[in-house]
Amino acid sequence: MLGTAPLGAAIRGDAALDALVRTFLQEFDIPGAAVAIVRPGQPDVTRGYGIRRLGEPAPVDARTLFAIASNSKAFTAAALAILVDEGKVEWDAPVTRYLPDFRMADPRTTELMTVRDLLVHRSGLPLGAGDLMIWPKSSHTLDDILHGLRYLKPERGFRTGYAYDNILYLVAGMIVARVSGQSWADFVSARLLGPLGMANTAPMLSRITITNVAGRHARLGPPVHGLGPMRAVAPDEQDKLAAAGGINTCAADVVHWLRAQLALGRLPDGRRLWSEAQSKAMWSPQTLISSGPGPTPKTPDASVVTSYALGWRVETYRGQRLLSHGGTVAGQESQHALLPELGIGLAVYCGTEERLPCQGLRNALLDRLMGAPPFDWLAETRARVAKENAAALAQSGGGAPQRPSGQPSLPLQAYVGRYRDPWYGDIVVLAPHEGLFITFVPTPAFQGALEPWGNDSFRTSFIGKGVEDAVVTFAVEGGRVTGVTMKPLSPLADFSYDFQHLAFVPVR
Repeated sequence: MLGTAPLGAAIRGDAALDALVRTFLQEFDIPGAAVAIVRPGQPDVTRGYGIRRLGEPAPVDARTLFAIASNSKAFTAAALAILVDEGKVEWDAPVTRYLPDFRMADPRTTELMTVRDLLVHRSGLPLGAGDLMIWPKSSHTLDDILHGLRYLKPERGFRTGYAYDNILYLVAGMIVARVSGQSWADFVSARLLGPLGMANTAPMLSRITITNVAGRHARLGPPVHGLGPMRAVAPDEQDKLAAAGGINTCAADVVHWLRAQLALGRLPDGRRLWSEAQSKAMWSPQTLISSGPGPTPKTPDASVVTSYALGWRVETYRGQRLLSHGGTVAGQESQHALLPELGIGLAVYCGTEERLPCQGLRNALLDRLMGAPPFDWLAETRARVAKENAAALAQSGGGAPQRPSGQPSLPLQAYVGRYRDPWYGDIVVLAPHEGLFITFVPTPAFQGALEPWGNDSFRTSFIGKGVEDAVVTFAVEGGRVTGVTMKPLSPLADFSYDFQHLAFVPVR
């Protein structure tokens, strides 16, 4: 049983804290991690553990940079809050006031969509809609993404439910740029990172200027992505992602962000980044995510209600208000947490992309900081990982995906051609030898041979390392191809591989 310490107990030099973190690293094959802790009246904790990259001796320290992915969203909300304080933006003004070219598929939604709506995942778009324009690396620009929005079909009514997206945070970043006259990265650097003293933090991958950077690691199979041995992987973010998930920071820097959040925008010298009113706006629940019976002895982290505010999740944890967020990119996971009434802030960064171990470590640290009743988060996380892995094996048939019965109904040459989806762009199907070969024109990692996979369907074998494959289905009428649809090959594919939202037609 992992123990706890009372609120305010000294933690610097605490061997038990170090042992807790290292136990999680060993149990879940995490090469390296970093932890940052702030509490009232106590020195900040900024520590690194393990190594940056498998097979290399360089250690993680307090200044090792990690990609914080979607924890960047709170920075975008704060950037807008600064502009609201300055009277340059209104939370409830229509997006079209600032971006006249903004369009959603439904004209009424276009008219009603506000700046606040961009940040709270209630647009009506399906989960992860449009993410294939963002990653893997593609030729899509921010202007392409803004234009493509009008072709993304909603799956529910506007403001009628929660579905997480990244694409509208990019739109929010465009508003920051349009109103301020600076790029999102320049504005965030000048108005947040600089005043906070986050000297080593980069607003996007291309602006990293130091070599003390954590490596990326993931399980790529077999049998499917998410299982198998831990391996090194390469970053796949581009600068266009920045407003939704581009920041890279370290434990030594992020404590300043956590303290500013807990101080409601006030810096130690009394200056303000944003007003107290804007902190209230950013922390106020907007969209219901889930509800349930609440915590039990076996699930002390369960909340009666979980909602989304502006770049933060809001729920209860052991009777306290918790603001939190996670972030996942290729090979890394991050967790930020605030307990405002206790003055506690926490960041946990892991050099793997696995959410459950990083979240379990976060909970174990929160319990320790709160002086909560002892709970074995190591065992609980082990059980949750085992359950998730068992489900993965069951959904994948216990091994590699099996080829369905059925055959192409046309000669292979009949599938050759260029096909276009209005928001994504073009694919090209060729028959260079005896089989078919597909290229996703905007995305270099998405090209490879096509293997027959049922009736008029084929599976990809993409050359991109670590990317998810797809099942490509050709609609055939009157002896010719009239359209192409897709779905991820693996039932466990990350939601950002939104192949299912594509609908290609032949380019004549």
